[in-house]
Amino acid sequence: MRLSELFFSTLRDDPGEAEMPSHRLLLRAGYLRQLGSGIYSLLPLGKRVSDRVEQVVREEINAIGGQEMEMPVVHPAEVWKESGRYFKIGPELVRFKDRGERDMVLAMTHEEVVALLLRDIVQSYRQLPMIVYHFQTKFRDEPRSRGGLIRVREFVMKDSYSCDLDDAGLDVNYKKHYVAYEKIFKRLGLDAIAVGADVGIMGGTGAHEFMVVNDFGEDTLVLCDSCGYADNQQIAIVGKPEPAAEDALPMEDVETPGATTIDALATFMGIPKSKTAKAAFFMTGDDRFVVAIVRGDYDVNETKLVNTVKARRGLRPATVEEIKARGMEAGYGSPIGARDSVVVVDELVMRSPNLVAGANRLGWHVKNVNVPRDYTPDHVAEITNAREGDPCPTCGAPIKLRQGIEVGNIFKLGTDFTNAFGSMYLGEDGERHPIVMGSYGIGLGRNVACIVEAHHDEKGIAWPDEVAPFAAHLVTIGAARDPKVLETAERLHRLAADAGRDILYDDRDESPGVKFTDAELLGMPWILTVSPRSLAAGGIELTRRATGERSTQPIEAVEGYLRSVFPIPIA
Repeated sequence: MRLSELFFSTLRDDPGEAEMPSHRLLLRAGYLRQLGSGIYSLLPLGKRVSDRVEQVVREEINAIGGQEMEMPVVHPAEVWKESGRYFKIGPELVRFKDRGERDMVLAMTHEEVVALLLRDIVQSYRQLPMIVYHFQTKFRDEPRSRGGLIRVREFVMKDSYSCDLDDAGLDVNYKKHYVAYEKIFKRLGLDAIAVGADVGIMGGTGAHEFMVVNDFGEDTLVLCDSCGYADNQQIAIVGKPEPAAEDALPMEDVETPGATTIDALATFMGIPKSKTAKAAFFMTGDDRFVVAIVRGDYDVNETKLVNTVKARRGLRPATVEEIKARGMEAGYGSPIGARDSVVVVDELVMRSPNLVAGANRLGWHVKNVNVPRDYTPDHVAEITNAREGDPCPTCGAPIKLRQGIEVGNIFKLGTDFTNAFGSMYLGEDGERHPIVMGSYGIGLGRNVACIVEAHHDEKGIAWPDEVAPFAAHLVTIGAARDPKVLETAERLHRLAADAGRDILYDDRDESPGVKFTDAELLGMPWILTVSPRSLAAGGIELTRRATGERSTQPIEAVEGYLRSVFPIPIA
């Protein structure tokens, strides 16, 4: 490919809207362009990288027995209503009517379609187990797209589905995918960590997310260096201290002007935050008011709270008016005397005597609040976030918190979908049984972005060999003045093309500075420079983009490399 013919354009300045390195560099280097919020066009360079990532994923899923297929992106809404997810998922599921006024949806994922296909095709236990998968466009109407390809609305995902006779078979295929994912991310040049995760809208009995540590990540990972414990903070078990025993004292009102936060309250009262009770107020998607109580030195974990109250359409913060309508006061709130509320209390609050809580009066708190003496919770559960330095739930060593970006996920769905659709098989016992499913996803664009996050420097991208759009970037210097430079470069370009080793050839009439700047920005693994100086030194200058290591190799040797396989050995 000649650079003069490539459909791309570099940007000399960083895009103002780009915060993450991957977003900034993919835009600057001409790999993609934004069409709308969370909607991007992949230009030829970006498409080549995405295709390389796709092929790595395809090879590893094929290796565990996956059968590739293709399913539609537009689904009749009845399919999603039959599974129940049409009513559980909020506005991120795009709903519309076709010209016949039939309800339709844009697919976020394809569990429903697979379950229907299983109902139609699988009759006997002899047809199982199997793994099917596809690469397909998904659309999720994200409320806040960010980070370029990290969080988008339209994207291509590999989703595979295991179909088994029983839970034991699911365990086998789940492990196969776990190992395949480890191989995929290693080949992509990503240091991915598998962490336990919430099942969310997928349901089922268990899940893992594969995460790469990144300061821009939206997920918080709870990690233990001592024993290897790793969970998403959404589900991480929290090691908590045992409060000192105290006799329950009588409640006592205390005036606390301006103490609307736990920090302000603790300072005003001269007590540690661990002696306070923090209230957080929410509304569920089905209009229930929830008040969550945790000790003041912890924060509410919304995922755990969602699961406790079964708020499958999520939570939102309650308004001041909604709080007042239940007899509570924002900044001074507690369940004492509250009404029309679902009260959820963290288990540590149940064990912590004589806490200071809101009095539901402006400027007042109550000392010596004890649960359940002073109010009755509807639920007692572990609903707090793990904190840096908390004891590991497995070994007791201090945990650490790190931000992460999800690059893949795996779910044990069980029979939730096959029961909903009647997807059964006839067993050896002559009885009909539901097919047991697993679901496994990898987003291509997000992985492209994460590769750039892991492989770049101040000059630009440095693609790993496995996913680079071209194996090498051929640059000429002084071709207009030295016919031998042009002749050598043209011969190398033809030779590579004939050998099926398409390289990127910068044949433009540009200055050396522009050419080298673009070569370093675009990030091919190797830069091959043909110049009067390199020819005088005996051949072609080879530069390894990732390390900057250079050597001059004989022309015949470089021709041999182009005929065979990269990476090129540095002499």
